Amino acid sequence: MTPKSIVLVSGGMDSCVAAAIAAQKGESAFLHVNYGQRTEGRELKAFNDIADFYCVKERLSVDISHLRAIGGSALTDRKIEVPKGDLGKSEIPITYVPFRNAHLLAIAISWAEVLGAHEVYIGAVEEDGSGYPDCRREFFDAFEKAASLGTRPGSGISIITPLIKMRKSDIVKKGLALGAPLPLTWSCYRESRLACGECDSCLLRLRGFAEAGVEDPITYRITSKDQETRP
Repeated sequence: MTPKSIVLVSGGMDSCVAAAIAAQKGESAFLHVNYGQRTEGRELKAFNDIADFYCVKERLSVDISHLRAIGGSALTDRKIEVPKGDLGKSEIPITYVPFRNAHLLAIAISWAEVLGAHEVYIGAVEEDGSGYPDCRREFFDAFEKAASLGTRPGSGISIITPLIKMRKSDIVKKGLALGAPLPLTWSCYRESRLACGECDSCLLRLRGFAEAGVEDPITYRITSKDQETRP
């Protein structure tokens, strides 16, 4: 059976919920990209766990570790420390991986064209992007147009961003409503055993669960309560 969609699954909560949304419409193929990030192995495990949960037959994991060689991001360059999160900042953070989503989408669209799938799902969230320029819907609209020009006539591949305008708390609620396997996901930028509880990604996730009134099912080295009691 031809998959109706390709879902980019990083292993994080957002991509897991996007996968749950895609699953409502039919069979999907799951794509994971290793790009030299610090938590590459842990994210790959989360990807496979989520794919197993959804009994995904078509799954592909690819390597673009040249992004580590290019550097310029705390996620890929070990000489740049992943800073403690600050959700009040508006400038582009050092965790931005230059033009990463373009690389991910190019692979997904290539695979979609081969498989005959007409939709590519990506769990991008403008709130989560913290100013990342490649997490805006305008970017995805432009990339979709480029894909239309650069693929075979009739390919008709759309880029679906079902979470793009949602707050993290709404994503938590959506995931719970759909029965998404949130305990299998991994969001931390820094660590692979216990989530650090301090990076932007952890803070956004913790805030989302707190606002949703639900306990986060993963374990943190530092929790929001710990942070509140620090001098």
